[in-house]
Amino acid sequence: MRRAEAGAHGEFWRCQREADSRYSGVPVKIARTASRARQLCRGAKRPLVLVPTMGALHAGHASLMRRARKLAGRSGTVAVSIFVNPAQFGPGEDFSRYPRSFGEDCRLCREAGVDLVFHPSAEETYPAGYSTYVEEERVSRGLCGRSRPGHFRGVCTVVLKLFNVATPDAAVFGEKDYQQVAVLRRMARDLNVPVRIIAAPTVREPDGLALSSRNRYLAPEERARAPVIRRALLLARKAIYEKPEDLAALVRREIAAAHPSKIDYVEVLDAETLEAPGPATRELVIACAVFFGKTRLIDNIRRKPLA
Repeated sequence: MRRAEAGAHGEFWRCQREADSRYSGVPVKIARTASRARQLCRGAKRPLVLVPTMGALHAGHASLMRRARKLAGRSGTVAVSIFVNPAQFGPGEDFSRYPRSFGEDCRLCREAGVDLVFHPSAEETYPAGYSTYVEEERVSRGLCGRSRPGHFRGVCTVVLKLFNVATPDAAVFGEKDYQQVAVLRRMARDLNVPVRIIAAPTVREPDGLALSSRNRYLAPEERARAPVIRRALLLARKAIYEKPEDLAALVRREIAAAHPSKIDYVEVLDAETLEAPGPATRELVIACAVFFGKTRLIDNIRRKPLA
């Protein structure tokens, strides 16, 4: 684990203890309709920082909430949305079995210092006759956008709707979903959305596996093999190669040795544009998506350009 990552992990637990002692037992306001959420947000103290989630919250989400609490300060407002968004799931994906644990999620929100939870229904978000979607067409083309057609259209649509309801000053997302952050930043820039998009460090298990709500799908033997993703990425960060494809091949070989069900992709891209690296590239991102059983896991790491 890099020093910066270790520091972020330590900061997460320090902030958890502080937030637990300061906010534990403080009731969280819950809004189940856009009109009620808008009313509460309009009357909320600023700055207002939003953490969009699909629920099934874990320590990684808690780190985002605590980052939001820090940004909002003692006098500002932290809002969390909990909504399993059907528009970002494709045919045959895990929408119906995606974990839902609203009561436990609210407890974690309370402990993390959240002031407001917005928990709309699918019917509230996409009423009968709904036909308007938002699509970013460049940053979303590769990686998960290529593997999951329509996924980022669903993400952009629901996040813009959340922004319109809550009118936050900032929104916090996890760096594990690297492409998602890049797509939402481009959407906010292109559509003149006055919301600052904040990326927070990935929180990991002690063996390096990135925390994800989908980790609970893994069978024990799949869970035991899954940390190879992180090990392969760490190896790639230190490797000396001249061509991006050689670096990607290294990651593929390391992951393949753990016998995953499928390697969806491993790509080495310009960290800013998510396009092929070029002479102007200042930083690379190595991104991958891997199946263990039916569970799709994503992760990434950044490094300096190749020698």
